[in-house]
Amino acid sequence: MSEGLPRVQRRRHFKSVMANAIIAILAGFAILPLILVFSYIARAGMPALNLDFFYKLPAPAGELGGGMANAITGSLLMVIISGLMAIPPGLLCGLYVAEFPHQKLARALRFVIDLLTGVPSIVIGLFAYAVLVVPMGGFNAWAGSAALAIIMLPVVSRTTEEILRLIPGQLREAGLALGLPRWKVLLRLIIRAGRSAIATGVFLAIARASGETAPLLFTSFNNQYWTKSLSEPVASLPVQIYTYAISPYEEWHRLAWAGSVVLVSVVFAINLLSRFLLKRGAK
Repeated sequence: MSEGLPRVQRRRHFKSVMANAIIAILAGFAILPLILVFSYIARAGMPALNLDFFYKLPAPAGELGGGMANAITGSLLMVIISGLMAIPPGLLCGLYVAEFPHQKLARALRFVIDLLTGVPSIVIGLFAYAVLVVPMGGFNAWAGSAALAIIMLPVVSRTTEEILRLIPGQLREAGLALGLPRWKVLLRLIIRAGRSAIATGVFLAIARASGETAPLLFTSFNNQYWTKSLSEPVASLPVQIYTYAISPYEEWHRLAWAGSVVLVSVVFAINLLSRFLLKRGAK
């Protein structure tokens, strides 16, 4: 019996090592495409990155130099506006659905949010074009921000709902037992307990909106100059990358790759920040 025990332990150890090795290999295959994409974009775009790229306007077609300063500013502007449009109602919607899941309104809201999650972004762009661009008489930043807000809304709402559902019910019961009104329990206990995870969902929604191109083609379109009004077309980094990528000019192709490096880096940084907040909240 004592002789067979080490043999069983060795067999278990061998199986454990093999399982870990297989998992590591599969994880490597999953990460490999991401590494290849990042490395290719960096190799193609880094040579074109310089200070002019961040401070100068696009050069005329066929000329060397120029930058995407107006596109970077336009993207930042529309993401901020869309965040102001989408984050507060998204948080309130997620809070209501999580706290009153059996009410008819909550079920209807959940159904609408699930539908919005699966709607292609180009369809949202067409909707914003018909509802905002046409009545307003032209492409504008407001329509682009509204389209991005529609994309962000279900992400914020769904994340908030799932996070609040994970908070133990004993916390709610303890607050109510102390005589606190329900709204104070929600604001001071429930939301505070899940604020880091909720912030993670908000940043993920911002990351998704930052890389959208299709809805902006139908709403804010593009602009080769600085934006003077939100009621006129505005440049954005994804649309500028797309415009340069399909052009016949080699210099614009280089700048498109440089813009891709900036866009991917921003999205990657936002995702890292969301992970950091999630781990910090877990502690």
